[in-house]
Amino acid sequence: MSQPSKPTTEASVAAQPDTSETGDRAGRRRRKSAATVNALDGIGGLGAPAPDSFLSVRDLRVHFPTDDGLVKSVDGLSFDLSRGKTLGIVGESGSGKSVTSMAIMGLHKPGTVQMTGSIRLDGQELVGSSPEAVRLLRGKKMAMIFQDPLSAMHPFYTVGHQIVEAYRMHNDVSTSVAKKHAVEMLDRVGIPQASSRVDDYPHQFSGGMRQRAMIAMALSCSPDLLIADEPTTALDVTVQAQILDLVRDLQSEFNSAVIIITHDLGVVAELSDDIMVMYAGRAVEYAAAEEVFERPKHPYTWGLLSSMPRLDRARIDRLRPIPGAPPSLINVPSGCPFHPRCAYADRTGGLSQSQRPPLEEKAPGHYAACHLTPEQRTAIWETDIKPTL
Repeated sequence: MSQPSKPTTEASVAAQPDTSETGDRAGRRRRKSAATVNALDGIGGLGAPAPDSFLSVRDLRVHFPTDDGLVKSVDGLSFDLSRGKTLGIVGESGSGKSVTSMAIMGLHKPGTVQMTGSIRLDGQELVGSSPEAVRLLRGKKMAMIFQDPLSAMHPFYTVGHQIVEAYRMHNDVSTSVAKKHAVEMLDRVGIPQASSRVDDYPHQFSGGMRQRAMIAMALSCSPDLLIADEPTTALDVTVQAQILDLVRDLQSEFNSAVIIITHDLGVVAELSDDIMVMYAGRAVEYAAAEEVFERPKHPYTWGLLSSMPRLDRARIDRLRPIPGAPPSLINVPSGCPFHPRCAYADRTGGLSQSQRPPLEEKAPGHYAACHLTPEQRTAIWETDIKPTL
C-alpha cells in the first residue's frame, strides 16, 4: 500500500488444526501437482514461469551486509503462484521465510539490502523498480498480514481510521463511504458489533479480534496477492481454527493468491495447495501439499514431520527434535547446508559435504534438493521415518 501522509501503520499493507481433507480438496491438490511441474521446470536456474502464474519468483537473492560479513538470508529461491491458489512456506526461524515476503512487498529499507533475481507480479518486475512504483502496488495488488497485529497497527489511531485511510488511498471516495466500507469489512471478518468497534483502538481488541481486524485491513482493497506471516501465532487453538477458516473463505471470495508463512505444519496442511520447505535461505523441497505430507523426499522435511506433537500417542512419548541448530547465514556450510544435522549425510559418498544439491524433480511434480539416491531415500522412508509418524 502507499505510504500514508500521516504516521499510520504498515499493517494496512497488510492443539494442531484438523488436517483431514475432503475428496474435492485432495483432487484439487493432485491436479495442482501437474501445474507445479511446469512452474518448477528448470528451477535452480531460471525456468520459464507457468502460463497461469500471477506471482513468479526466479533466483531471488536477498543479502544483508554487516560488520561480521554478508548475511545470505535468501540465496537462490524460485517459485510460482497462481490466482486462487495457496502456497505454504515452512521452515525454522532464520530460514528466510519472512525475508522473502518482505522482498515481495518491497519493505526492505533501501541501502541496507542487496537484492537480485526476479519478482514478477502480474507481469510487472518488482526487483529494481522504484520504491514509489512498488508502494503503489501495496494495498490494491498485494497486501500482508503481519505476525503481531498489536505492534503492526498504529496505537494512536482507531482501527476504523486505519482501514479508512488504506481504502481511500486506492479509491476516490469520501470519508463517510470509506468508513461504511470499514464497518462492512470488520463485520465480514466476524467482529461483533462492527459499527461500534470501528471506533476502538487496537489495544481494545483481544488477540484474535486484532488479527481479524488486520485481515480486514489487508483485504479492504481486495488485493490480488495476500501474504500471511504466521497468522495464528500466539492464538489459542479455537481462535487459530477460526482465523484459518476465515482466510480460506475470503480467498475463495476474492480469488486471491495466498502465501502462508509459518513454522506450523498443521497450518499449511489446513490451507495450502503447494508447500515449499525452506532451509538456510533455500528451498529444499517443493511439491503439492498431499505429496509433502504423504511422500516427503528431503531429510529436513522428515525431521519437521517427526518433530510434530501427536494427540493420538501416549503422553510419555518424547518429541523427536531435529538435532543441532540452523546454520549461520554468514558462514553457510559447504555442500548441502543441512548436512551437519543430517543423519544420512554419510551415505552420499562425500557429496553432501562438497556439492550443493540442486532442486531436482524426484517424482512427478515433486522437487527436492538432496544427494540421496532414489533407492536410499525409499529405504530410509519406509524403515526409519514412516513407521514413526
